[in-house]
Formats: sequence, C-alpha cells, structure tokens
Amino acid sequence: MNPDIRGLREKVCLVTGATSGIGFVTTRELARQGARVVLVGRSQAKCAAAVRQIQSETGNQEVVALLADLSAQQQVRRLAREFNERHTRLDVLVNNAGGIWLKRELTEDGLEMTVAVNHLAPFLLTHLLRDRLQASSSARVVNVSSRAHQKATLDFSDLMGEHDYSGWRQYCRSKLMNLLFTYELAEQLRDTSVTVNALHPGWVATGFAGNNGWKGWLWQLAARCFAISPEDGARTIVYLSSSPEVTGVSGSYFVREQAVPSSPASNDKDAAKRLWQISMESTGLQAATGLS
Repeated sequence: MNPDIRGLREKVCLVTGATSGIGFVTTRELARQGARVVLVGRSQAKCAAAVRQIQSETGNQEVVALLADLSAQQQVRRLAREFNERHTRLDVLVNNAGGIWLKRELTEDGLEMTVAVNHLAPFLLTHLLRDRLQASSSARVVNVSSRAHQKATLDFSDLMGEHDYSGWRQYCRSKLMNLLFTYELAEQLRDTSVTVNALHPGWVATGFAGNNGWKGWLWQLAARCFAISPEDGARTIVYLSSSPEVTGVSGSYFVREQAVPSSPASNDKDAAKRLWQISMESTGLQAATGLS
C-alpha cells in the first residue's frame, strides 16, 4: 500500500475487530494517512498493544482504543455512547469484526452467535452512530462481507439457526445479511452525505475460525498455506475508506477494489426490508426509537 500520507488528516475513523488481521492492517493504514483512528477490540491488553504498535509504525499518536465484546448488545451500546461522548462526528466507520461458530452458541442476549456478531452488531452500532456519521461532510460506512454470501439464501422462519444448524451455512447467511443491510442503508441515506459500501476481502491468513477447536486449527493451517496476507486482504477496505475514486459511490459491492455484481439473493429488496424490520426488533431499536 502506498497511501497519500495526508489523505485522511483530521478525519475520524472507527474500525471494529482491529487488534489483529485485516482490522489491524486497516487501522494502521488509516493512521498512516493521518486519520484519528478509534480501534475496537475485546481485550484490553491486545488493544493497548495494537495502539502502541500502530503509533510506533506510523508516527501518528491520534490512535486510541475502545473496548467492546460485540456479541453483547449492552456493550455495543456502551461503545457507541463512549464514542459519541468523545467525538462530534465520524468520517469512516469500518464494520470489520466477525467470526464463524461451527457449533451453535447463544449470546447473553439469547441470540445465535454468528448472526449476533456478524450482522446485528454492525446493524446496531451503525444506527447508534448515525447522527455522528451525518454530522460529517462526507462520511463512509464500509461493511466487510464475503464472497460466501453467494452460497446463501435466507430462511426467515429460522434466522437464528435453531433447526438443522450448520456453522458454515450460518456464516454464509450472515454475509448475505451484510449485503442486504448495506443496500438498504445506502437507499435510506441516499439524500445525505453518507455513503455505504460492502466488500469481499478475499481468503485471508488470520486467526479467523480459531475458536473452533481442531477444525479451526485445520482452517488456519490451510489459510497459512493458501490464503492471502492481511495486507492484501485489507487493501479494498482501505480503498473504500479513503480513495477519492469512490467519493459519492454508495450501495455497491467491491472485490479487489472493483465494483462487481453480488448474488441475486442479495438484491432482493423485499428481503432487505424484511430483514431490516427483524433486525430493528432484535436490537430493541424499534421499541426504543420508533425508527422504521
């Protein structure tokens, strides 16, 4: 990456899942461009280490961390509250955090873990930061999806995978949800200064799937042999976050810095609206705000 060191000076960015992998590289590269970056992670020690390393490598001291376990909606709300108390605007929001659970698990809110972390957390966080995004003269929301969405369709009778659970199928569905959310949000924000885009980063050699025992270990071993580096995986995220080439572009899906078509299921507007309503209810936004 050869970013313009001045490209994001004075811009405020927030990156979730930022202590390792493509999230860490994204945070580092945005900091290298002069941004004020808030990185989000679950571990205080890892957050502190990431901040120190990025500050050292980039010379940018405007890098800070906020703690949140995004599987817990209470912590997502606290994260948004802490950000809103410290910042008057948000120029770039990168919803990167995600995972795969090969065995079905529930969050403390009683929701299936994959959907909760990969879809509902960014859905809720983006809503709670919406005022700060719209306070920016040209804000960008970047959602990390996956080519895995092409293998998915949504079963609205079983979004939480209570019947015949498959970890891989649920992951693919969550990545489809990312795109349905991206397209619907882009439509809702069409007349604002906020753009919303999604991307497939590629198969990246990171700690992804490491929470799944020996199967996760095999996944990581294969990734080390065949997957791309975190630097390559982060390239399109950084591009969508900072490049003038995508100024004003919204509601698109990118692979290798190019806008490409996504699956027919991801372009189902009725499904997007239905998922939106369910997500509002599942995050308590409907009752709390009356938003539609």
